[in-house]
Amino acid sequence: MFHFTVIQKDSSTHARLGTLTTAHGSVQTPAFMPVATQGTVKATTPRELREIGAEIILANAYHLYLRPGVELVEQAGGLHRFMGWSGPILTDSGGYQVFSLKALCRVSEEGVHFRSHLDGSAHFLTPETVVHMQERFGVDIAMVLDECVPGLASYSEAARATIRTTHWAERALSAQTRTDQVLFGIVQGGIFPDLRERSAGELVSLLGQRREGDAV
Repeated sequence: MFHFTVIQKDSSTHARLGTLTTAHGSVQTPAFMPVATQGTVKATTPRELREIGAEIILANAYHLYLRPGVELVEQAGGLHRFMGWSGPILTDSGGYQVFSLKALCRVSEEGVHFRSHLDGSAHFLTPETVVHMQERFGVDIAMVLDECVPGLASYSEAARATIRTTHWAERALSAQTRTDQVLFGIVQGGIFPDLRERSAGELVSLLGQRREGDAV
């Protein structure tokens, strides 16, 4: 269902052109993803997005979870029908929102306890619930929950977040039930090259093996 095919490489810069094939169409990479945080690109219709050449849309699972809610999107037939967009959709997991709303949340190995920035209500997200949420949205690419640390985090803080992000990715992969949706990892490690290289290697090893021989 999901394939990534390299079309051309530049040996001097290591740049590459490729094609992502998903259940809702193909995307030429590198690609620009218009941001539809809560299911809509502000001041732009799906028709206009297609006319300007957009091939994939980015939405945010955290914000959609809070408003309008998973149930409403699911009842509408999934995020594609809810948005009126027939092409591929990627949803961010909410890891960055956890970082940006640090005063409202508490991170543990189990997951993230947080209070809504909308009404202060208490919520708890885990790697498993984030995957199931995105499966109910019916998107093509789902990001796993990660722990995002500040740019000036210490080495030990960045290392801890790197380890936790890999553990959460393992749990997310175990929780996945849909074969028409692919999980993407998010590289952590702060500003430390060795940690970022470690994170990338672990996530590729973990998430790089797709069902039915699909290639990343």
